[in-house]
Amino acid sequence: MQFQVMSLEDNLNLKRIDFFNPLIIVAAILVFLAMGYIGSFNYRFEDPLNLEVILTIFFSCLVFAVGAIAVKYKIEIAETKEIDFLSEKILVALVVIALILQGLNLVLIGGIPLFNSVLKSNATTNIWRIAYPLFLIMINILLAKHYNRKYLILVFLGALIFALNGYRTSVLGILASTFITLYYLDKISRKLGIIFIAIMAVAIMAIGYIASQSIAAQHWTLNPLELVFYRAAFTLKVFEKIIPLAGTANGHILSMIFSSGSPRTFIGEYVLHYTVCLTSTLFGPVMLDFGYLGLTIQMLLMGIFLGLMNKLKKGIGVGIYSIILTHTLIWIETGPTDIMIWFLYLLGLILIIINFSYIKLNKN
Repeated sequence: MQFQVMSLEDNLNLKRIDFFNPLIIVAAILVFLAMGYIGSFNYRFEDPLNLEVILTIFFSCLVFAVGAIAVKYKIEIAETKEIDFLSEKILVALVVIALILQGLNLVLIGGIPLFNSVLKSNATTNIWRIAYPLFLIMINILLAKHYNRKYLILVFLGALIFALNGYRTSVLGILASTFITLYYLDKISRKLGIIFIAIMAVAIMAIGYIASQSIAAQHWTLNPLELVFYRAAFTLKVFEKIIPLAGTANGHILSMIFSSGSPRTFIGEYVLHYTVCLTSTLFGPVMLDFGYLGLTIQMLLMGIFLGLMNKLKKGIGVGIYSIILTHTLIWIETGPTDIMIWFLYLLGLILIIINFSYIKLNKN
């Protein structure tokens, strides 16, 4: 009987733990670093990751944690302003419109980019740039405001349709953000949690592997799991090459994000000296642009921003926080070079401004 009582108390304590607080970013960075370090022993790399990469990433984690923890203990939010301007029917309609747009995108491309590297290079169209964030935002707000189990069908349908574009990040963005939204709504049962995690793991490895196999000039001998470790190592190796060039881009990457051009292609040309689209970690672009000072400011502001968003996760704030947290996790590999994801940060900033009068400094 005593054992049962203790188990119940443990379960109640477990429910009070915020598993998706901003410090999950630090945990994810360290996991990614560990995977990349293991992967860097692959014979395709001359040497394992050097010490400067490891120390720089530890420093970045520390700065991020300082920002997030400072908000947790020094900022209080008495209440949040309820935002209710979209009805359930309108939200469902917008989700369906996003799916239709992505279907139209595939038709206009002329095939399935997942199975064709040439099509994949042209798959990020203006239609996709509208369809993906529209679906991501509306499905999470729909779940946050009007949860119904039947809407999970739309989640998985969206993950499938956007997976056909050949990008793992879209699928991870949809599944992980909705998972976090459902977690905060207390709708994640053990069974549903296992299903979500299993689908995410299989989808990420499968899409990455299939996409790599579709590259005509590339002959992979790695299995899907080995490929994940290799990709982590390769991305960190790119960052390793960026560190000696710290601050030499003088803000060019940042300007490209908010204007025209391809920041990732620029990084490929600038760092490796040939035209290739590169992921360079969460730290790469800002390090290349502004050096260690820029990296410090970015990580501190991200910690503060996500700390505030975590405190505003009520109503549609749940969905917006889930989206921003998910794509910050994705940025650990890809880097913050996507204008439409910065638009999601803008939504968070608007939410903070709307609730600014409720944000108080804790002087204790």
